[in-house]
Amino acid sequence: MDKHLTTSNNVSDIVNHKAFKGFGELLLPRDNNSGVYNTPLSNVGSLMPYHGNVNSGDVVDALNRMIDDVNEGKTIFYEFYTEDQKQHDTGKENTSLFFLRGNPGAPFAIICPGGGFSYVGSLHEGFPIANRISESGLNAFVIRYRIGSGQMATEDLAAAISYTFRNAESLGVDTKYYSVWGGSAGARMAGNIALRGVEAFGGDSIAKPVTAVIAYTGQSSYSSDFSPAFITVAANDWIANVNTVERRVQNLRNAGVEVEYQRYENAGHGFGLGTGTDADGWVDLAVKFWQQHIDE
Repeated sequence: MDKHLTTSNNVSDIVNHKAFKGFGELLLPRDNNSGVYNTPLSNVGSLMPYHGNVNSGDVVDALNRMIDDVNEGKTIFYEFYTEDQKQHDTGKENTSLFFLRGNPGAPFAIICPGGGFSYVGSLHEGFPIANRISESGLNAFVIRYRIGSGQMATEDLAAAISYTFRNAESLGVDTKYYSVWGGSAGARMAGNIALRGVEAFGGDSIAKPVTAVIAYTGQSSYSSDFSPAFITVAANDWIANVNTVERRVQNLRNAGVEVEYQRYENAGHGFGLGTGTDADGWVDLAVKFWQQHIDE
């Protein structure tokens, strides 16, 4: 059995862990993380400067869940671009999906962590949220997308959704009631798909997600055919202005879109699961919102 990580391990222990052989670097925020290998996981928040309230215990718990899955013979790492596609665009070599399974045949979510398109905060805003979703019986993927621009990142999301649809049977997921989730920059990606759909970003002709979960972003786009949305932010967010978020909520509602809005006061920006803040529990509320659309 491969050993669990603790907060006293270093970042290098993630990269070098046998369970993550061949893709450990893609669990980390940047394309080159060698300069932070000696950082203890107790200080993992220093790797993600745009994120607040990073809880190292949540990070380690989610990584250990993934280690357990590998120990049980489950595949957690998937490449959604072909080798030919990666040869034509070497940036695509740093893309992937990480799969945290729920019940076989259950709907899936793809989670888009934030990071200002300068890093991908999966350790805090991807794997712990996916772990919580999977505990509810639903399937959860975390996307590792190209760093650099929202357009490229959304194209990667469209490609990942298309890949999941094409391989739904072997992955063991239902495609009818899929959801997209995102925080900050990742919420822009989710919002782009909820607004314009998968095909608009180079993906297959696929229906829009049944729900979009959008956390703490200043993106303001909306339309009458926007996916039903769960939107959350904290009043003291230093990046996404709460007034901008609330205008979008109102614009969506005025356009006839169903929106559940959760405002918190003290959770800051990039709060992940919200552990230790007044946003703790928001993921469960978002899952419930999604489940209501599955059950309809």
